[in-house]
Amino acid sequence: MKEKRSSKPQSFYDTFESPIGTLYLIFTGKILSEISFKKPPEILRKDELPPLIKKELKEYFENGREEFTQKTVFTKGTEFYRKVWFALKEVPYGETRTYRWLAEKLGKPSACRAVGQALSRNPIPIVFPCHRIIESDGSIGGYSSGFDIKRRLLEFEYYVKLSKKT
Repeated sequence: MKEKRSSKPQSFYDTFESPIGTLYLIFTGKILSEISFKKPPEILRKDELPPLIKKELKEYFENGREEFTQKTVFTKGTEFYRKVWFALKEVPYGETRTYRWLAEKLGKPSACRAVGQALSRNPIPIVFPCHRIIESDGSIGGYSSGFDIKRRLLEFEYYVKLSKKT
C-alpha cells in the first residue's frame, strides 16, 4: 500500500531579533503566513527562513523600509477580515488613519468595531501595518501585541520619516 503524501505545505518558523523584541516568522511552504510576538506552538519546527523577509525587516528597523516584497498568505480569517488587512497597505509609512476611515474605505461606515476586531486578529503585523490605525480622537487605541509595541512602532516610523525629510 502506498503512503499518502499530504499536499498541504509544511509550516515552520524562524526568529528575528528586532528593537521591539523577538519576532516569530511563520511560513507555510515558502510564503510568510504570520508574524507573532509569542513563540509558536511546539508542533511547528524551527528552520532557517528564506532570507528575504529577514533582510526586509532589518531594512525596516534600520532604514525605514516602507514596503515589503516578501510573498504573504492569509491562512485564516473571514473575507471581511482579509479586506481589512489588505486595505492596511494603503496607509502610508509614518502616517496614521482612524478605525472610522478604514471602515468607510471598505464601504461599511458603521463597522468601526468590526474593523477593530479584524485588526486585533491581523496575523502579519508590520507587513500589514495595523499599528497605523488609531482612534478618531487621536488616541493610540489598542494593539494585539500591546500598547507599548504599537506606540514604539508609530514613534519609530514618525521619526524615520521626519529624518528622511531633512
